[in-house]
Amino acid sequence: MQTWNFLEYAAWGLSALFGLHMLADWLKTDSSYSEDVLTSSREGELEAMTEESHKG
Repeated sequence: MQTWNFLEYAAWGLSALFGLHMLADWLKTDSSYSEDVLTSSREGELEAMTEESHKG
């Protein structure tokens, strides 16, 4: 039973580490890029160009 307790604590620890990593990455990304860049859809532009080339 002690093994399961250890695994549970390890899982909670990993979950906390992943959460902190996500938070740090979010703050880094938010401070590095403007809101316009983050909300733009470059993939949408590329898909539109691909569709146009297949039609013609």
